[in-house]
Amino acid sequence: MPRVAVIGAGPTGLAAAWDLVRSGHDVVLFDESAQVGGLASGFRDPNWEWSVERYYHHWFASDRHILRLIHELGWSRDVRFFRPYTVVYHDGSFYPLDSYVQALGFTWRHYSATDIVRFGLVGSYLRFSPFWKRLERVAADAWMRRWAGERMYRAIWRPLLAGKFGEENLATVNMAWLWARIHSRTTRLGTFVGGFQVFFDRFAERLRGLGCELRLGCQVERIAAAAGGVQLRSPAGSERFGAAVFTGSPAALAAHTEALPDTYKQGLAKLRTLGAVVLLVALRQRLTDAYWHNLPKSEEFPFLALVEHTNFVPPEHFGGDHLVYCGDYVPPDHEYFALSEGQLLGRFLPTFRRLNPAFDRSWVRRTWLWRTPYAQPIPELNHSRHIPPLATPVPGLYLASMSQVYPWDRGTNFAVALGRRAAALMIKGITH
Repeated sequence: MPRVAVIGAGPTGLAAAWDLVRSGHDVVLFDESAQVGGLASGFRDPNWEWSVERYYHHWFASDRHILRLIHELGWSRDVRFFRPYTVVYHDGSFYPLDSYVQALGFTWRHYSATDIVRFGLVGSYLRFSPFWKRLERVAADAWMRRWAGERMYRAIWRPLLAGKFGEENLATVNMAWLWARIHSRTTRLGTFVGGFQVFFDRFAERLRGLGCELRLGCQVERIAAAAGGVQLRSPAGSERFGAAVFTGSPAALAAHTEALPDTYKQGLAKLRTLGAVVLLVALRQRLTDAYWHNLPKSEEFPFLALVEHTNFVPPEHFGGDHLVYCGDYVPPDHEYFALSEGQLLGRFLPTFRRLNPAFDRSWVRRTWLWRTPYAQPIPELNHSRHIPPLATPVPGLYLASMSQVYPWDRGTNFAVALGRRAAALMIKGITH
């Protein structure tokens, strides 16, 4: 069988390589990073037993694609599920809202019977209805205003949408995206014993054992059409492959592949995305009781989410450190990409005191800053019409990126599903 290439060793690329190598193909897996895992990769401080993800990650109990893959690998016993709590900010206080009982208690305290009924009906419809296509025709802002009501919309849904995508995108982010978040998620959250990086490293070793060649720290610099496949150029040289799948951003594919038609590149350029900025802070003391704080991004709260990881995975796995993520989705030209780690810490720390008045700067033991320009696709109206197919116009070249998991949101579960779809298509294309 012809050699095949997988470009990118994140969850999508690893899953594609898994199916390709088990089907008998000679697989070469490239990644510019020195480690596997992509945006879900992690690191370990010398004081820690477990690794922690650079960009906060967890699995939902409903994430059947990643859990099925873990079962195939024989590692299901190494998955741990916990029940941490998510809270939202309202009128100066935080309230848990990640179960129907908690949501009912919150609405009963603050809103009328009509508001409560509408909240329950909307939540039930989005949770149980499988019909999402019609929802992509309307903005989430307009749909929620109409059906949830203005009061409930402004209290719960608008801060989520505006914080995630920005005020400027409220009129275009479609309702199917919000449907997917409510429809597919659970309150029980999972991780892998030792951290996600342990899972990815073990996965990479399993692939090597099956004959897959991993070239880490080896960036593919150019992709070209070639007779019977594609030609890749990397620091290892120029090589021909029977097929290749690119798992990075659509913009990166366009930049690396001159052979793509201009009309196709123009379509890729229309897929708008946001970057991610994450400051991880190791504290000597616990900050809050909750895992995930949805914040109404403002001068008072200058980032989208505060995630106290050690209210999910116990601090004894991290040498007693209490780990707090400050995360935000922002355009790639946002000032957060230019500010230093110390400057961002100065911006973000006042929020810690708002959540815990006893907080003191002396609690901070260490910080880490992570930034990426490609993290969150913006799902605009009728978004499914603009998603490129997995097969590109270059014969033998495939694209499998976060921008194609729609209507589902980004994450390792749907990345795995996408990688396996791409592998199936590649296998079919090679054998026919």
